[in-house]
Amino acid sequence: MTVTESFDHVRERFENAVPPVDLARFEQLVRAGASWDEVRRATTENAPHFFMIYWRMDVTALFRLAGGTRQCVEYLMGNHVIAERMYQHDPAAMLYAPLRLAIYDSSPAADPGAVSSERETPPPVTAGSGAPPRGPFTSITIDQPSTRFAGLGDPAITQVALDLDRKLAHLLSWLDIPVPKPIAATGPRTA
Repeated sequence: MTVTESFDHVRERFENAVPPVDLARFEQLVRAGASWDEVRRATTENAPHFFMIYWRMDVTALFRLAGGTRQCVEYLMGNHVIAERMYQHDPAAMLYAPLRLAIYDSSPAADPGAVSSERETPPPVTAGSGAPPRGPFTSITIDQPSTRFAGLGDPAITQVALDLDRKLAHLLSWLDIPVPKPIAATGPRTA
């Protein structure tokens, strides 16, 4: 998915919508022997758009040492209440939870050696003009949750993963990021 916004702007909007997990709060719930309903409430408060950031790595500075010019941040994002719904069927579901997402600068100017025909994701077309906008371009990459979890072969896990697809579609829509057709096809329900 590619948008015509700066890397910094997309990153900031994403991190505002998907806050870091409040580890201290969840550790306190564990120490207190809290109920799962209390964990659900804390999760809902921590994840206004269903997801929290569990880990983040900005690879930009390190890869600059090798001559890289593009900005890139990768994340592990998820929701442990949703993950538990799969875990109860098969702990192997944790192989794919949390979800992995990357935001990166995909402007041709960010990589002087890139040729536009080599782009993984073409830039969006400006409405009515037929010509691509000039940029900046920022791309967001994530695997479709249901395709990953379906590989476990458990229909109950796949159903939860389809719900994850819907929640991901909600987040992308809220961020004004185009929702890929396969993810959008899972339907609007996000409850």
